[in-house]
Amino acid sequence: MRGRIAFLSMALGVFLIDRALKELFFAGFYWESACITLGFVLNKGVAFSLFAFLGEWLKWILVGLIAFVLGYALKERIIDRHPLLSGMLFGAALGNLYDRFVYGGVIDYVYWHCGFDFAVFNFADVMIDLAVAGFIYLHFFKKDV
Repeated sequence: MRGRIAFLSMALGVFLIDRALKELFFAGFYWESACITLGFVLNKGVAFSLFAFLGEWLKWILVGLIAFVLGYALKERIIDRHPLLSGMLFGAALGNLYDRFVYGGVIDYVYWHCGFDFAVFNFADVMIDLAVAGFIYLHFFKKDV
């Protein structure tokens, strides 16, 4: 039971932080330096704007993917064993999914351009990357968990 509460708390926390940051940039916040620009960008695809050509279908494909992964995580008790990583992953995924339904794309706002151009991303993207890195680490280096 504690694992599920930790999962829901982490998911809600990540979702709410993500929403607050995105609303800040949606409202027009902008800042620029030599290496980083912080400003509103609407990404209609996924990473690097891939699959933007799928249009409205993309959000429904992602709903299915998130539901499948959540079902798998529940069946395999991954959420019970790793509630914080799971909550981080699903809270962030739901944050980006929320954007797709409300704004027609994901609100991105961090653009790195120091030495090379990098993709524009957001807090939820970072949380997804950290959660996936955590699961990869656990899988390959912590076989006993």
